[in-house]
Amino acid sequence: SEPGVPWCFFSSEHGYRLESGPHTTTQGLEFFLRRLPSPSLFGAAADLVRLQAQFQSSARLRLQFTDPKKQQFEVPHDHIGPFSGPATSDPKYRLKFQENPFGIQVIRASTGKVIFDTTIGPLVFSEQFLQISTRIPSSNVYGLGEHLHRSFRHDLHWKTWPLFSRHAAPSASVENLAGVHAFFLCLEDNSGASMGVFLMNSNAMEVALTPAPAVTFRTIGGILDFYIFLGDTPEQVVQEYVQFIGLPALPPYWALGFQLSHRSYGSLDEVKAVVERNRAIGLPYDVQYTDIDAMDGCKDFTYDKIKFHDLPNFREFLNAAEQKFVIVLDAAIAMEPMADGSPYRTFERGQEKRVWVNESDGVTPLIGEARPGQVVFPDFSNPVCVEWWEQEFQRFHELIPYDGIWIDMNEAASFIPGSTRGCTDSTWNFPPYTPRVADWPLFRRSLCLDAVQSWGRQYDVHSLYGHSMALATLRALGRLSPGRRSFLVSGSTFAGSGRLGGHWLGDNAATWDHLRWATPALLEFGLFGIPYVGAAICGSLGAAPEELCRRWMQLGAFYPLARNHNHESSTPQDPAAFGANSVLVNSSRHYLSIRYHLLPYLYSLFYRAHTRGDTVARPLLHEFYAEEATWDVNGQFLWGPGLLITPVLEPGSRLWMRKQWTHLYLPADKLGLHLRGGHIFPVQHPATTTAARVSRILALNITTYFKGWFVSYNSMIDFLFEIICKMIHKILCFTFYIVAIVQGLRLRLGQSYSLHWTLGTRDSDRFDCHPAEGASRESCEHLGCIWNENTSGIRVPYCHYNGSDNGYSASDIRYSPTGATATVTLERRGHASTTAATTPIETLGLEVTFHMDHLLQFKIYDSATQRYEVPVPLSLPGTPQASVQRRLYDVTIQERPFGVQVRRRSSGTVIWDSQLPTFTFSDQFLQISTHLPAPFVFGFGETEHDAFRHNLDWHTWGMFTRDQPPGYKLNSYGFQPFYMGLEKDGNAHGVLLLNSNAMDVTFQPTPALTYRTVGGILDFYLVLGPTPEEVVQEYTELVGRPVMPAYWALGFQLCRYGYENDAEIAQLVNDMNRAQIPLDVQYADIDYMERQLDFTLSPRFQGLPELVQRIQSNGMRFILILDPAISANETNYPAYDRGVQQDVFIKWPDSDDLVYAKVWPDLPNVVVNDSLDWDTQVELYRAFAAMPDFFRNSTKDWWAQEIAEVYENPRNSSLSIKFDGLWIDMNEPSSFVHGTIGGCRDRNLNFPPYMPQLGSRSEGLSFKTVCMEGQQQLPDGSPVRHYDVHNLYGWAQTKPTLE
Repeated sequence: SEPGVPWCFFSSEHGYRLESGPHTTTQGLEFFLRRLPSPSLFGAAADLVRLQAQFQSSARLRLQFTDPKKQQFEVPHDHIGPFSGPATSDPKYRLKFQENPFGIQVIRASTGKVIFDTTIGPLVFSEQFLQISTRIPSSNVYGLGEHLHRSFRHDLHWKTWPLFSRHAAPSASVENLAGVHAFFLCLEDNSGASMGVFLMNSNAMEVALTPAPAVTFRTIGGILDFYIFLGDTPEQVVQEYVQFIGLPALPPYWALGFQLSHRSYGSLDEVKAVVERNRAIGLPYDVQYTDIDAMDGCKDFTYDKIKFHDLPNFREFLNAAEQKFVIVLDAAIAMEPMADGSPYRTFERGQEKRVWVNESDGVTPLIGEARPGQVVFPDFSNPVCVEWWEQEFQRFHELIPYDGIWIDMNEAASFIPGSTRGCTDSTWNFPPYTPRVADWPLFRRSLCLDAVQSWGRQYDVHSLYGHSMALATLRALGRLSPGRRSFLVSGSTFAGSGRLGGHWLGDNAATWDHLRWATPALLEFGLFGIPYVGAAICGSLGAAPEELCRRWMQLGAFYPLARNHNHESSTPQDPAAFGANSVLVNSSRHYLSIRYHLLPYLYSLFYRAHTRGDTVARPLLHEFYAEEATWDVNGQFLWGPGLLITPVLEPGSRLWMRKQWTHLYLPADKLGLHLRGGHIFPVQHPATTTAARVSRILALNITTYFKGWFVSYNSMIDFLFEIICKMIHKILCFTFYIVAIVQGLRLRLGQSYSLHWTLGTRDSDRFDCHPAEGASRESCEHLGCIWNENTSGIRVPYCHYNGSDNGYSASDIRYSPTGATATVTLERRGHASTTAATTPIETLGLEVTFHMDHLLQFKIYDSATQRYEVPVPLSLPGTPQASVQRRLYDVTIQERPFGVQVRRRSSGTVIWDSQLPTFTFSDQFLQISTHLPAPFVFGFGETEHDAFRHNLDWHTWGMFTRDQPPGYKLNSYGFQPFYMGLEKDGNAHGVLLLNSNAMDVTFQPTPALTYRTVGGILDFYLVLGPTPEEVVQEYTELVGRPVMPAYWALGFQLCRYGYENDAEIAQLVNDMNRAQIPLDVQYADIDYMERQLDFTLSPRFQGLPELVQRIQSNGMRFILILDPAISANETNYPAYDRGVQQDVFIKWPDSDDLVYAKVWPDLPNVVVNDSLDWDTQVELYRAFAAMPDFFRNSTKDWWAQEIAEVYENPRNSSLSIKFDGLWIDMNEPSSFVHGTIGGCRDRNLNFPPYMPQLGSRSEGLSFKTVCMEGQQQLPDGSPVRHYDVHNLYGWAQTKPTLE
């Protein structure tokens, strides 16, 4: 049904079964697996496979699959050695296995989550085809390379990525590039728990990603040698992996400076001109390269004695200005003589020592073709070759001094397929299965795969060639400068290459796409343990437009390896080439100065990478994994934990930001940089080179503490700094940023100081003590509260509580396995919640019930007097089912002041904490507040919100059902006192207040919220997810699952108030059919009724019954509307007459008199003058309307009969309307006279002491509805005020209508 899904897939008959084991070894466990009888995919299948599970550390597990009867190639890694044990005694994982077909599961011990599961597919193990699949814990997969990935997080929709080192420019296609890194990281969930998987295999392979989510590894040789890493965060996983494969090299300090390179300068004079013009503009700039154009015919260890005749002195020229010189070396060695006809001694010495990669005979040097012409390829796995390479370095350095080396074309790259002799027709060159590499055959851009090196055949070691060259080069550089750190950048890399040097991201194009796509690659190489990485700034291929190059220079200033490089066919793109006073130059100089200002911080990050395995250019999800918005961020990254880089990646100047989704304006010369609070940034005075090092500390603290570290650039020891202040004896406080800048104190680190201050109430911590209208200093202080007009925001309350005491305390607290109880007593009346008329109830009861492991209830009620409770049934177990061991929460009853605290066990996060000054409980005013664990709140309604996530900046939302079209902060038709909250770690919970009285909810940025309701009790239900989707599932399990709509109800539907007659509807349906517009459902609004009377048919719609049948015969459905109001001014209206007889209508209290409203029904025998204003029409023409009480049992029967007689008219069958569904409306309930005819009688109910913040607040609760004192009757016969059940009217009507 979707592209990419394989048509041919394995059945359960494939794979292996467990033959013996697990056997305990000193390293862990051992299994022997026997192949199931099934066809072999590519021959030579191993009948027996050994699986060794080595518990190498608490966070690292090795799963190695081998053929015990036959030796296979294994990667000869220079850093990763054999593991002899013993097995760790405290693994963070455990194993589980399936016997037939065999599969193994790795389970995170702390959570029980399966993180690696090969039971999803069969193991295939043969000499030239090995495959294994594993299910993974989430779709958040990062890594695998080297490719050009358009996004940092992988698309798991049937994507297959080949791994086989190949010299090619990055492109938008799925192509293998220079490096091979069979490692991926998987973020399991928003707790941060993560795992990594590394396959130690250097053969050509592919990795398939599927939506299960699952990963399939296919390789054409070697063994399956997996290492699995567990971490509590993504950063920990990277640290574990990088420490295993080899911690990255610490680059020299100067290597962090800006670098310039170009493929074809033409002459040394041109190179010097470039250097001079960029010095002249004051550009921070440390390193200059020469490329192969400086060589004699592109030959390594040579130089062009004509165009670059002064190259021996060029390093001195640069060093005099404290700049460095880097040269390039390619892997291939030319066989031709020098340009002057003299012998090329580098080749001759290598030939004498027999240091080349050989043909399949192991003797004859393999000849390929590269930039110099015909070439041979050094076998860097041969110790003799390494010695020869070192000697060539020494000789050339004596001739041309240089400071660093860039090695290229080391995939190994050849411009002809395989060899000048061609490649033999063997299964090495043409294997039974070829992974989905970009070129076919595999040797198309490289060497024959049966070529021989010391480490083995090219078939096995091809992807190690660049790594072996880097090993040899680093050794050679070390011999040149003993005791000094070397500068080495390599094109081709393998796992552990970061230990040797850095990497550039290949010959990218000067396009906006390649600018965008460089960031995912930058972040991936951080995962691979190669933090010193960067793309060619402004693009390597093609001419970069000024805007593109300007934006790329801004971003490139924050690449760990900041190098501007392009090819011979491209125009110069060094900054000065765009004009000394250009926007590009000014912008480049500005951001490179910031880079140089922050170099001590960047250097410290590299030191952490070098000693711990930290990332330098860091994905946002490594720091903010609880925020799911960061999981797929491609356009931003961090330096370490504290500096956020937000570049412009499209033409123009605007971009969207995550988290807050702020529209950020970035003009031509700007990109976004943000420093993170709570972090220390060591800095230096910027200069034009890294040589000037006058350092300071910048500490940015918007939390409560500093986090930071700093490493000296020359001795790797902590520095002591003097805090430099520009202002004397001043403290600047910015409460809206939660920042205090203390200046001029002349403090020195190493000595102890104390800073004392008086803590007041922050604006965000003010809880409103006078939420009613008309607050003044006098009325506020009368309530015992504080009046303070000095606020930072327009909605911050002037009148707020003083302290945290709410006057109530808890006693007689009793906990049990099923819940808790307590008595809550009013000790003092220091705070009146709104006015003196709302007297707090002195003794309350508290009941906490642990219904289920994920569900609890706490109820606060009047222990002396029965109060109204919501008569809506919930789906609760008959007895509490929660387990003491498995419960997701703990509840604490706080004694003085009284409060309830609910804490999530797994994280310790407090998700409810009501120990706040606002708590009060009176007859008509109940108030309770809670701290929120994070400012992420969703829900409450029905009200028009301007965003799904609530704005907590002092917003109050009223909830009270009303016939009110949507409008900002206007309470509308429904009543939903439920919210979902996200916690900082990404867990979620939901809270339902089961209270049906009028209420409002106030949010404040503490973060906190306050409930205020005018009756009933406080009856809360909490569900603990822990995911948002699970919260919704648990909530709907509690209140009732949503109805399953009929299939046709998912089709398009048409309705309008104002159809003139049935002919208009018929014409509309015909027009829709002729236009071939899908239409499943047609409605009729109140127009079809006679004078808007329910259960009647207007003379203008006498043809409606026949039209409905005709519509239905064409496969459509028809819906009728019904309103609840029943006209009382008719002489022969069965609906009203039978309703009176069956006693179905709302009455005045303690009376048989009906409560009459006015809604849509018109009086009989009147002609409505539509030109009159609305209120006059209501007064003159609308009938008295009785309101059914749908709580009564008698009403349900009456309503069912009236509906049935519309469907099957007993008086005239031709008027039967065979409708398919009903739309019930105006059931808030609505009234056009704001109360009832003659007015309401109980002001205290219609205008309660506290009027919630509803639309038209001054009009009272009876605005647009009936009087609150109307009396209804519950099914058990007990009376109830409309005041209490108003918000349940539509709910009460819906059930009998559905039935």
